Amino acid sequence: MTIHQLVMTGPDLNLIRALDALLAAGSVTEAAARLGLSVSAMSRCLGRLRTITGDPLLVRAGAHLVPTPRAKALATRVPGILADIESVLVRDEDTFDPATLDRTFQLRANEGFIHRFAAPLIAALQSSAPMVRLHLAPKPIKDANALRDGLADLEIGVLGDFAPEVRTRKVFEDDFIAAVRPGHPLLASPVTPERYATALHVVSSRRGLAVGPVDAALTALGLARQVVAVVPGFPDAMEVASRSDLVAQVPRSVLRRDLVGLSLPVSVPGIAVSAMWHPRFEADPEQRWFRETVITTILRIQTDGD
Repeated sequence: MTIHQLVMTGPDLNLIRALDALLAAGSVTEAAARLGLSVSAMSRCLGRLRTITGDPLLVRAGAHLVPTPRAKALATRVPGILADIESVLVRDEDTFDPATLDRTFQLRANEGFIHRFAAPLIAALQSSAPMVRLHLAPKPIKDANALRDGLADLEIGVLGDFAPEVRTRKVFEDDFIAAVRPGHPLLASPVTPERYATALHVVSSRRGLAVGPVDAALTALGLARQVVAVVPGFPDAMEVASRSDLVAQVPRSVLRRDLVGLSLPVSVPGIAVSAMWHPRFEADPEQRWFRETVITTILRIQTDGD
């Protein structure tokens, strides 16, 4: 039986470690001391190794043990085999160092998130992993194909029921507000449902929809708002609002500093923003570091308002 066969079929891989110690020490007593075993336990290991290899390995020569030709041949191979075994079984995170990481991570999120969080995320990643690159991509539709196909390492957004196997972690809760330019007529007095409905509105929708939960809430009060523009993303809606008297409805977390945020005069459901990743990346140390860096940075920004 070869050493490779022993690794595959032997009952105890610790025999490889015992063989390495015996061949290096040329002494049962010294080998036992190296591995923290009793001399009798090491003698039993030598007996098992002799049975498996069909060779005495170490034989008596006066007061000492000397290696057989087979043992001499194994002595040049066993250390490498042992190192290979240990490298396979060791946890990758034990040797993971972000400072030496050279790779690109793919992050998907909506345009509003990218506009708000991209710069601080890049800075946080670069601070501990200067060779890491971040590719940010928008989410045209809500599905798990990018995660399943390995096209995205992480997604930030609102959960759906499209991928029950996807791992998730809620990052923060968000709510919708009205965004207007400074000096907008709505700011002159408290925003009532009636005043809100009579304003002109710009709506953000990837699917081109002009109505949503706020319209249902207004309808229940016998009111309707006038939507005069539909744009693809929240940054587009805020750009329009910053240059006109149109009112944009956006998540509070992505509000631009040059706009004024107003609480909606009707009740609409909030949203839970989560991090999402495929289970095959769950235990990978590089992916875990990336996820934790992204999540920690988002939480810090949400708390500090950077």
